[in-house]
Amino acid sequence: MLKTILAISGKPGLYKLVSNGRNMLIVESLSTGKRTPAYSHDKIVSLGDIAIYTTEEDVPLSRVFETIKEKNDGKPVDMTTFADDHSLRAYFKEILPDFDDERVYTNDIRKVFNWYNILVGAGMTEFAEAEEGEKGEDVVEE
Repeated sequence: MLKTILAISGKPGLYKLVSNGRNMLIVESLSTGKRTPAYSHDKIVSLGDIAIYTTEEDVPLSRVFETIKEKNDGKPVDMTTFADDHSLRAYFKEILPDFDDERVYTNDIRKVFNWYNILVGAGMTEFAEAEEGEKGEDVVEE
């Protein structure tokens, strides 16, 4: 599911991939529903390709979102409860205890929580990807 959700540098929020055009993508804002083009010169990243640095191996963003969902009972994260950067990092440490403190910046943590809130606000709460076997079975059944 996160493969079709995009973050576009210079544009606020998240976007859903709608269609491919010539040298561009047609994307739809998750917050407004407005469709716009995203050109090949824009820096576009799929949320499915993002992982968080840890001390051992990188953790996919989908797994981080699942943990946030479990911790918050599927509700958005209230960003106003964090008085400072230290409390924000401490809360993220509860979600991902072994995240790499040196390579994961506070702005990255804020962005993860903001993205999670946007997805929950848009009604998207299933972040885990289907298992490979399940994907193969779905293709066979169609």
